Amino acid sequence: MRIRKLFKFENAHIVRNCSSNRCKYSIHGHSYQVELILQANRLDHGQMVYDFGLLKSAIKDIIDSFDHAITFWQKDDPEYIAACKNFSARWVAMPVSPSAEQFSRVIFFWADAILQQTQMQNGESDVMVYSVIVHETATGYAQCFIEDVQNEQMGKLNLADFEFSDEVRAEWHDPLMYNKLINGEKFINPKVALQVDVS
Repeated sequence: MRIRKLFKFENAHIVRNCSSNRCKYSIHGHSYQVELILQANRLDHGQMVYDFGLLKSAIKDIIDSFDHAITFWQKDDPEYIAACKNFSARWVAMPVSPSAEQFSRVIFFWADAILQQTQMQNGESDVMVYSVIVHETATGYAQCFIEDVQNEQMGKLNLADFEFSDEVRAEWHDPLMYNKLINGEKFINPKVALQVDVS
């Protein structure tokens, strides 16, 4: 069984080394739509793959990091990176280019890490990310699967290689959320008092 949750954010970037001069030489923005698709082989006590309400915490916060922010590749020109940090309170530094393809890989990577470190409390079982689709425009999107995240030819992803501005971190429900993720600490879902016998 699969479920889909839609997230949205507005983000600015430059995509270095791409074919389009407009994209590689000028800061520009997009209204992104992100489809997070989860799957499981059984349903929880509420007969759900995963309660949509649970996606409003750490996973929503990490995706929302991109909203009204500028995202840049850490390999970019140091002067450009300094300007991004100096003139934008909200920024995200990535070890890969901020292309739609890499946004889909990064969001998959983050969501998967959060789910793996989540202590489930309502009978959830084997909940995993099936795919992430990032719509950059009304006509174009990138779709990522687990093999794309693991493919180092597309760029190696490590949790410690991302950086968020203080303003981004301050707006998370837990400003230490990413530190907990890096340190392997548990995200604990709320306990549920069952109203119907599920045995």
